[in-house]
Amino acid sequence: MKLRHALFLATALVALPSILAAQERGGVINVATIGEPPTLDPMASTADLVGIVTQHIFETLYTFDKQWNVTPLLAEAMPDISPDGKIYTIKLRAGIKFHDNSDMTAEDVVASLARWEKIASRGKQVAGFIDSIAAVDPMTVKIVLKQPYAPLTSLLAFNNSAAIILPSEKQAEPMKEFIGTGPYMLKERKADQYIQLVRFDGYKSRDGESDGYGGARHQYLDEIRFVPVPDANTRVEAAVSGQYDYVDSIPVESFDKLKASSASQPVILKPFGYPVFVFNTKEGVAKNVEVRKAIRQALSMEDMLAAAFGSTDFYALDGDIYPKPFAWNTNAGVEGNYNVADPEGAATAAKAAGYNGEPIRILTSRQYEFHYKMAQVAAEYLKLAGFTVDLQVVDWATLTQRRTDSKLWDIYITHSPFLPEPALIGSLSPSSPGWWDTPARKTVVDAFTSEVDPQKRIALWADVQKAMYDELPYMKIGDFNAVSAKSTKLEGVDPAPWPYFWNASVTK
Repeated sequence: MKLRHALFLATALVALPSILAAQERGGVINVATIGEPPTLDPMASTADLVGIVTQHIFETLYTFDKQWNVTPLLAEAMPDISPDGKIYTIKLRAGIKFHDNSDMTAEDVVASLARWEKIASRGKQVAGFIDSIAAVDPMTVKIVLKQPYAPLTSLLAFNNSAAIILPSEKQAEPMKEFIGTGPYMLKERKADQYIQLVRFDGYKSRDGESDGYGGARHQYLDEIRFVPVPDANTRVEAAVSGQYDYVDSIPVESFDKLKASSASQPVILKPFGYPVFVFNTKEGVAKNVEVRKAIRQALSMEDMLAAAFGSTDFYALDGDIYPKPFAWNTNAGVEGNYNVADPEGAATAAKAAGYNGEPIRILTSRQYEFHYKMAQVAAEYLKLAGFTVDLQVVDWATLTQRRTDSKLWDIYITHSPFLPEPALIGSLSPSSPGWWDTPARKTVVDAFTSEVDPQKRIALWADVQKAMYDELPYMKIGDFNAVSAKSTKLEGVDPAPWPYFWNASVTK
C-alpha cells in the first residue's frame, strides 16, 4: 500500500476530474500527433506514438488503473499465482470478439504471447524466465516460470512493446492484418495524412467505472483520426485556432499562448517523466564505457533543461531516476556523476580512454522540439571537450528505425514517463536499442526482478540505479512536465502519458 500510495502521489492519470454529466454519443475527433508512427504493430516498437494509436485497436490481458496498479483487461481477474511464485493461471473474459468477429480463446493468447516473446523487446526480456505457456482449457492460460519474476503482470499490462492479443491465425511477421479486440478498429491509413479508426460494434467493455486505462471503455465517438503534424510550431498554432480536438506534445514555452485561446485549453501532466540520452553500448565509439563517462562529465544537464523547457515551472534538475515521492526514489550512484559540466576534465578523461576524434553520432528529431534543443546544447559542450559531433536530425519514424541498427549511431535522444514498475524501463533489457548486456547488469536486474517482497525490491532497485550510473547505458537529463492541448468541446479526456480517447466525446 505504501508503494501504491507513493505512485498515486507522484503521477497524475487523475489530474482532471472525470466528466460527471452524461456524454453524447457520435461525432468524429481529429488528434494531432508528433508524426507518422513507424508501424501499427505495438509488439514491434517501443515508440510512444505507436502505443498511443494502437491501444485503441489492440488490447492486452492487463492494463493500469489511475493509481498505476495492474488491473485486468482481457483477463477476467488478476492471475492466480502458485505459492512458489512460478505458476500464473489466467482466466479469460468470455464473449470477447476480434474485429473479424471471431471469438477470443486461450489458443489466441498462447499464440500471441509466443509472438511477443519472439519479436517484442519486452517479450524478449521475459522470455528467459518463462518455461512454458499453455492453454489449460478454452478460457484459461497457464504461464510457468523458471523462477519468480515480479514484473510479469506489469510487462503484460504495458502498451509499449505490448503483449497484445491477436487471432491465432493472424500472427504474421511483419503484421499484415490489424485485427484486435479494442473499442475501435482500423478503417484506413494514408501515410503522412491520417490513421482512421472507427467504432467496433462488437466490442465488449468491462463493467463498472472507468479507472485510468482500466475499467469501462466507452465508445461515444464514431471515429478517431490521428493526423501527423511533425512541426511543433504548427501544432501550437493548430491548438490555438482549434483546428484539432487534441494536440499532443506542445512546447512548454507556448503554454501562456495556449492558455489564452478560446478554442483550446492546455492539458498538463506533472510530473510527466524525463528526457534521456541512450548510448550504443554494442559497437562504435560509445561502446567504451570510459568514453561514455567522459561524455557525461562534459555535459550540463541544467543548461540542456533550461534550453528545452525555459522555466523551472516545467522542469527540475534531478539525477535520481525516480523523483520524490516515488517509493522507488534513491540517489544511489548520482553524486559526482550528474550535471558535472566539466568539458576540460572531460577532454582529459576522453584522451585517457583512447578517444581519437571519432564522430559522436547523435540521433535526434525536431518533432519533439525539446529533444532537439537539448541536442544543440549537448553538441556545444561536447565540442568544448574536444569531441567531434555529428548531429543527425531526422523525423521520429526514421529515428526509431535507425536506432535498431547498432552500426548507425552512438547516442539517441528520447524521453520516458515515470513508469510504475522500473523493470519496464527499456534499457534494462539487453535486446533494447543500446544493448546493455554485462555481468553487472544481469546480476542486479535479475536480483531485482526475481524478488517479490515490495520492500526488498525497493532496496534492490537502488543497486540497479547504481549500476546504471556506473556503466552508463543511458543518461537521465532531469524531470519535466508535459503539455498537450484539447478542444473546449472535447470531454472525457484525462491527462495521461499515452492519451486515450475511448471515453472521449464532443459537445454539439
